[in-house]
Amino acid sequence: MRIAITGSIATDHLMTFPGRITELLIPDRLHTLSLSFLVDSLETRRGGAAANIAYGLGLLGLDPLLVGAVGGDFADYGIWLKEHGVDTSGVRVSARQPTARFVCMTDQDSNQIASFHPGAMAEARDIDLRQLLTGDQDIGLVVVSPDDPEAMRLHTEQCRELGVPFAADPSQQLARLTGAEVRELVHGARWLFTNEYESALLLERTGWCGQEVLGRVGAWVTTLGAGGVRIESADGRSTTVPTVPGVPVADPTGVGDAFRAGFLAACGWGHSPAVAARLGCVLAAEALGGLGSQDYELTPRRLLTTLASAYDHRTAQGLVRDLRHVGRTRTTDARRGMADARRASAVATSS
Repeated sequence: MRIAITGSIATDHLMTFPGRITELLIPDRLHTLSLSFLVDSLETRRGGAAANIAYGLGLLGLDPLLVGAVGGDFADYGIWLKEHGVDTSGVRVSARQPTARFVCMTDQDSNQIASFHPGAMAEARDIDLRQLLTGDQDIGLVVVSPDDPEAMRLHTEQCRELGVPFAADPSQQLARLTGAEVRELVHGARWLFTNEYESALLLERTGWCGQEVLGRVGAWVTTLGAGGVRIESADGRSTTVPTVPGVPVADPTGVGDAFRAGFLAACGWGHSPAVAARLGCVLAAEALGGLGSQDYELTPRRLLTTLASAYDHRTAQGLVRDLRHVGRTRTTDARRGMADARRASAVATSS
């Protein structure tokens, strides 16, 4: 099953604050909040929710289709993604706006304060999935991840129109979406992804209780940070999968996206949600140990070793066949990607 991922493609500017953000918050002064942080480091990395998920799926050999809007500065980024197994033929290059920017500060407890400038992402609403998902694409699932709100609504609607299953991943955009918009994005999703805070925000936005949400989706997957991952369904079943223990934390940015890649890959291979969550947690651990959302590489041996040690040998053995393509080179696709990216850049520059 091929997976299409719609959503943000961005450049990340990641900063590290050596203290604790919470220690600087004065409860009775939050209505006049004004803080400045002296950070220890600044790194510029490739990011964006859709690109991060696609990157993980590409490393796993699933040939994902990335769908989003970027600027003329995307050429090198596009080559990178192609080299790592991502099909970028669904990416729209803006002639007017730069690629989106994500600015994030992380403290020593992995708490984060972030801001996001959409740039070219605002043009994602001009991408018509009905044109991309017909023909020989053979897409079995569309992930609607954080994007221009109108693009998220439109692409969800087009999935329903085409009868293509979709996963709802509103994540960071929950803060911008109205209750009606969230209800529309969630209803009918095969998978709903949130983290623990976002799950509470989703309930507040929709006005639904947890059971009402579960009655409208196939399953609800909630990442719990160090507490693992919880998978719930309307029939009352709930499974919690622990994280990989003992992983050094370099940067939490994009860890949830790596989890989604591993989870969706395993589901696409026909494994149970519990097994899929274990593979997702292993990819999340790989991402957690690197600086930036796409700073990790995968090998079958490393993945299987971690699965066996963190969970059990049966889980690892069940994924041996599916992980055989991990780590293979993509020389032909890389060459094609370089040519495509250069042509796209030339078109954007001349427009």
